[in-house]
Amino acid sequence: MQVRTERDGDVLVIVIDNPPVNAGSLEVRRGLLQALEELEHDSGLQAGVLLGAGSSFIAGSDLREFGQPLQAPQLPTVIAMVEACTKPVLAALHGAALGGGFELALACDARIASAETVVGLPEVTLGIIPGAGGTQRVPRRTGVARALQLVCSGERLPASQAVALRLIDAVVPGDLRAAAVAYARALPGTKQRIRDETVPVEDPAVVEQAAQAALRAGKGRPAVVAAIAAVRSAATLSFDEALAGERAAFQRLRVSPEAFALRHQFFAERDAWKLPASQPACARAVQVVAVIGGGTMGTGIAISALDAGLDVLLVEKDAPALDTAGERIRTHYSSRVAEGKMAAAQAQVRVVRLALTTNWRELARADLVIEAVFEDLAIKQGVFAAIDSHARPGAVLATNTSYLDVDAIANVTARPQDVLGLHFFSPANVMRLLEVVRGGQTAPDVLATGLALAKRLRKQAVVAGNAFGFIGNRIYNAYRKQCEFLLEDGAWPEEVDAALQAFGMAMGPFAVADLSGLDIAWRMRKAQAATRDPRERYVPILDGLCEQGRFGRKAGAGYYTYPDGKRAAASDATVRELITQASAARGIARRAIGAPEIQRRALLAMVNEAALLLAEGVASRASDIDVVLVQGYGFPRWEGGPVFWARQQDRATLESDLQALVQAAGYGGVLGDLSVLLS
Repeated sequence: MQVRTERDGDVLVIVIDNPPVNAGSLEVRRGLLQALEELEHDSGLQAGVLLGAGSSFIAGSDLREFGQPLQAPQLPTVIAMVEACTKPVLAALHGAALGGGFELALACDARIASAETVVGLPEVTLGIIPGAGGTQRVPRRTGVARALQLVCSGERLPASQAVALRLIDAVVPGDLRAAAVAYARALPGTKQRIRDETVPVEDPAVVEQAAQAALRAGKGRPAVVAAIAAVRSAATLSFDEALAGERAAFQRLRVSPEAFALRHQFFAERDAWKLPASQPACARAVQVVAVIGGGTMGTGIAISALDAGLDVLLVEKDAPALDTAGERIRTHYSSRVAEGKMAAAQAQVRVVRLALTTNWRELARADLVIEAVFEDLAIKQGVFAAIDSHARPGAVLATNTSYLDVDAIANVTARPQDVLGLHFFSPANVMRLLEVVRGGQTAPDVLATGLALAKRLRKQAVVAGNAFGFIGNRIYNAYRKQCEFLLEDGAWPEEVDAALQAFGMAMGPFAVADLSGLDIAWRMRKAQAATRDPRERYVPILDGLCEQGRFGRKAGAGYYTYPDGKRAAASDATVRELITQASAARGIARRAIGAPEIQRRALLAMVNEAALLLAEGVASRASDIDVVLVQGYGFPRWEGGPVFWARQQDRATLESDLQALVQAAGYGGVLGDLSVLLS
């Protein structure tokens, strides 16, 4: 049974036991109703305690139910029974009390928690709103303005902050169960329901400011709009009227396309951690991480490792480079302290765990070595040959590469089985995605170590096969190439960027190119020039920009110019002339291209490449592709990812459009097999 009761004298302890996170499933709800009936009708009981077994209280509802007709009893029924019970009910929280779990706790007469507890209402991040009173009970304690921040952002509060906001009554040390029974026994016999409290009076201007800030931060998504309305209704309607409005909005949103997409992404992120059942393995122990290279990427990786409680050895080629890298890391932590985002003592602990050296022999004490030098195969092979001669036996050797052949790097060592790719995204201490690249000889426990490291670094890991660009850059390359075709066909950079931002991409491809630097792509193109088939459609616009020294934002000009550091609204005459010349050279009569065509062609390019790399085994699951594009490339989370998007399209139309897209690409275009992607 997922709920059981245990008597402790005159207190009934109701234990929720639905591993791994005690999701509020149908069986949990049924069990809670039975337990509450027992509490109400047993004259020998004077109070009840709700307690989660295992690692958490209730970490949320069972999301698998949300896309289907909901079965009774639903959570509001359980909550109504908690509030109607004539005996006080205490929620004893530990681990995570999120979503419906936190709503259940708020319906109790009191709440205590262990120190590590986090609470929150993350529903908006799943395209819905709290549907069991969260938008009504929270503002009665915090006020409407603060409730808007909490509900519309999905913010998770540590127990100490929740106490300050009166969302938790006390943080207790030691044995939570014993403390909960004692606390419940001391509660007065009368009910102490938050629903009976009034909403604090606030300055309307402050509330409006909070609402507008939430709307901007949430990009005006439907769930955010509905959450704002629901929270504000707490101050204008009766509790029951506002509660009914909240529930109606929840029911409407849970079956919306956006909610389906966000739930897809939620489960896809969870599945991405799973290794094949045929390769069970335990991760190797890692505490000391060596990072080779102290540039922007290397120092970002080092900071991520320090933040995770690991000891870091940073290796550079000479003392000046080492001093620069060390200063960059120290400046990062001093800035965090100055901004109030980290205590000085915490920053000091991290800095103390950093060791700087130019002596490669010190690699012998590292459990895992991450190379983060210039993206050049010969340079990386030289570094790995040196690593191989100094790293201890059994150490994991990782290359941080975006495109290069992991096997070509591994094969310069005497232990290719210990080598894998760890493709961090820049800035490495900020970006959440980490592609864990499996080489041809990578041992299962080495792959498991890469995933374990990602989890410790609080990254989202996705396993990728060893192929040019892996998953993310392979698809982004196809997307960027199609956007360049659009320029030749008649669109301007600002039109392409605007259309894709309107779809929901964080930035348009040409703005991204300017930000990252056009010279990076130019070097890669020049390196590939000797092997490029002259019959393939190739757009020379970027080459022309770089030949004029227009390397992007850092040079003051790229696809756009940057007067006073700010991007010009449109491309200038130089860019337009290069584009016009490229069109003429290919014999293309330029035409106006609207946003819908731009969006569809860009998405089709992603989908086609996704089908190709899935068929090749570069991605293990179609859903992994969606995780990579959402987490690393700014694809809108509320669209689910390119695979999810493709699955919402009419199959016949999608196949026809893909055939036309590949045909227009000319020689070398390859049509992906949709049956592999969409099954």
